[in-house]
Amino acid sequence: MELTKSSCEGFLESLASKAPAPGGGGAAALVGAAGVALGNMVGSLTVGKKKYAAVEADLRTLNARAEALRRRLEALVQADAEAFLPLAAAYGLPKETPEQQAHKAAVLEQALDGACAVPLEIMEACCEGIALAQEYAAKGSALAVSDAGCAALFCKAALQASGLNVSINTKLMADRAHAEALNAKADALLAQYVPLADTLYEKMATQLRGEV
Repeated sequence: MELTKSSCEGFLESLASKAPAPGGGGAAALVGAAGVALGNMVGSLTVGKKKYAAVEADLRTLNARAEALRRRLEALVQADAEAFLPLAAAYGLPKETPEQQAHKAAVLEQALDGACAVPLEIMEACCEGIALAQEYAAKGSALAVSDAGCAALFCKAALQASGLNVSINTKLMADRAHAEALNAKADALLAQYVPLADTLYEKMATQLRGEV
């Protein structure tokens, strides 16, 4: 059964169990999807209101992008679980002989690379979610502006969590040059988009408290 087809209760029970998946990567993708959905909600609440007629076309475009992004993140919940299977299998390979050790090392390296691919994709999707949240905050209904801020924070948390999932896999790679290249890609996404989410949060917090 696909993880996103389970109930919220079922997913959380699986997450809390000793089952290898879902884990941090799948949970991050789900949190990111929730963040994107919150942004989409801001757009849905705004479309059709005369006060925002001038930006309605923009919001409809944002909503279409948000829906596609949410579905992408939903799929990544399952993809993360599936990417862990080869890694788990690699850890279980025998290593009694030099030949077995060499085979295990090669299989493990490939599995680690695959295990990095999904969290990196989750990171990229969450960055897009933060960018969408910024646009929703700027163009959406003032009554729902806090939800745009929440959307950015959810995506930020998912972005950072996915970064940790990249790091735990690159740490074990024998090919250090490749590992550092993956780390650099993750670091670049974090450096660009975490401050954007933080800035939006500070702006929302100040605006909602009526501070100047």
